[in-house]
Amino acid sequence: MNNILSKINTPEDLYNLSYKEMDVLSSEIREYLIDVVSKTGGHLASNLGVVELTIALEYAFNLERDKIIWDVGHQAYIHKILTGRKDKMYSIRQLGGISGFPKREESKYDIFDTGHSSTSISAAIGVARARDLNKYNYNVVSVIGDGALTGGMAFEALNDIGKTKTKVIVVLNDNEMSISKNVGGLSTHLSIVRSRTRYLTTKKDLESFLEKAPIIGKYIRKFLHTIKEGIKKMIIPSMLFEEIGFTYLGPIDGHDIEDLVEVFENAKNIDGPVLIHVCTKKGKGYKYAEEKPNNYHGVSPFDIETGLPLKKSNAKSYSKVFGDKLCEIAKTNKKVVAISAAMIQGTGLDKFSKMYRDRVFDVGIAEQHAVTMAAGMAVNGVTPVVALYSSFLQRAYDQVVHDVATQNLHVVFAIDRAGIVGNDGETHQGVFDTGFLVQIPNMIVMAPCDNQELEDMLEFAVNKHKGPISLRYPRGNSNLMVPKSYKQIELGKGVMLKEGKDITIVAYGKMIEIAIQVSDILSSKNISNEIINLRFLKPLDMALVNKSLSKTKNLLIIEETSIDASISYKIKSLIDSDINMENIIIKSFPDKFIRHGNVNDIFDKYELNAQCISKEIENLIIKK
Repeated sequence: MNNILSKINTPEDLYNLSYKEMDVLSSEIREYLIDVVSKTGGHLASNLGVVELTIALEYAFNLERDKIIWDVGHQAYIHKILTGRKDKMYSIRQLGGISGFPKREESKYDIFDTGHSSTSISAAIGVARARDLNKYNYNVVSVIGDGALTGGMAFEALNDIGKTKTKVIVVLNDNEMSISKNVGGLSTHLSIVRSRTRYLTTKKDLESFLEKAPIIGKYIRKFLHTIKEGIKKMIIPSMLFEEIGFTYLGPIDGHDIEDLVEVFENAKNIDGPVLIHVCTKKGKGYKYAEEKPNNYHGVSPFDIETGLPLKKSNAKSYSKVFGDKLCEIAKTNKKVVAISAAMIQGTGLDKFSKMYRDRVFDVGIAEQHAVTMAAGMAVNGVTPVVALYSSFLQRAYDQVVHDVATQNLHVVFAIDRAGIVGNDGETHQGVFDTGFLVQIPNMIVMAPCDNQELEDMLEFAVNKHKGPISLRYPRGNSNLMVPKSYKQIELGKGVMLKEGKDITIVAYGKMIEIAIQVSDILSSKNISNEIINLRFLKPLDMALVNKSLSKTKNLLIIEETSIDASISYKIKSLIDSDINMENIIIKSFPDKFIRHGNVNDIFDKYELNAQCISKEIENLIIKK
């Protein structure tokens, strides 16, 4: 490990460094971070962009007392390195290793668990108000990116804090805005001046004097205010924050540690809420990430020299299959539009956005708005396809129910990252959507097991169905081959993939692949089995299931969901009462948050692999 970095074990160790040494430390951290992420995968570009910002924050604030909350948290790798976890970085996002996000149980320096966007300001307000109620004295800082600031929850919090004047410092990390040398330098200088105690005291004394002066005082005050506002509007990008009650400082060069530290130190002395606008460059220090930061937002292990992934799959991802098929559908169906919440590339809509620029709507990090806007479009004869990750759809549950389902509107929900996503952990696992979708009246829920089913289900959802409908599919690629006896999609109809007599295996989506593996193992043990691909989680094809169970009397259900969000109990309750069942085995994830790790490692940990499942079935069948 590099010379200065090797000596940093707590934030207090930064106090021994000069600014020049902190600049050297920044370079060492970048080199170390690139090496770590090249081996583990993870969030690279965003972390490379906040190295100096993080050092300055943890130097200026006393983390033994002050509280820093990282919005989303994917950019907190440097924070972890500086707070005693640098030797654990090669375990980040791996099973049993440290999380890729802040975790309170992991370190006393992690104040609030994050993972989803736009929550940090609300959390900071809560921490600050608890501080004030307890009559404590420390600083509370929210670090939020310009993307996360587009989330409505962030604006709700800004409005609240500006109204009540609770002392919170919000650091806006703006990595989209470039600062020209003249305007940027001038605004940085003025922000430093405006945040100094002497300036603030003089300003307050002058205001007090003018208020007490005779009639002329108010005219002088009004004249000075007009001049001040005119100058500020020429050099400062936005007065929104001061209008709602913040002291606004910035924009500041987010890669100049000395300037950052001075502004942070001065901000401590300002009464009421402060917003510090910091500009950084995503991917800084690694040319490939600087040139194409979106490609290095979340990466798999890669070759540092070339920037290319170590493992390149030739198979199309589910996201790519979805995006390509939607482009094909849109050629003939001119009413189709695509809606994304700041995830155009992640959801596979990048090709669509280039082909149909006037028919794609990226609303920013605003899932609630995305869904209700889709409802408005559907009311007016447009067919919206809303592409969201499963874990982010949770944020718009009320809108799905209230604005779409109650009106029985034709809105298509393309739910990506359904099931276990792996390394991002609890906040991103898509194991709850089945539970809340199937309970909504009018909602149809489908789950494709391979690329062909995904294409056909999307075609069905857009062109053959009227009403709310969703299709959920996992991260990654499909390794499954479509059976020769493939049947077209029919509403509420499953398909029998294999016939047998000893046990019925029911699954859907990605778990069909495991069901087939289990089937092969059981067949090798002379246990005859049949496989049902449900296709539809709602409505269920219980006619097909009951027909099979009347023969086998044994049922195995395999799902990639939390047990309490599964459809297993629904199936169990709908089994014909005249069928004398011998065994019902339900295999899914337990009622707990599933931690980070490689997807296969997680499946092995919870014994949801073909070997473990088939062994359990074998013991039951043989014992009977």
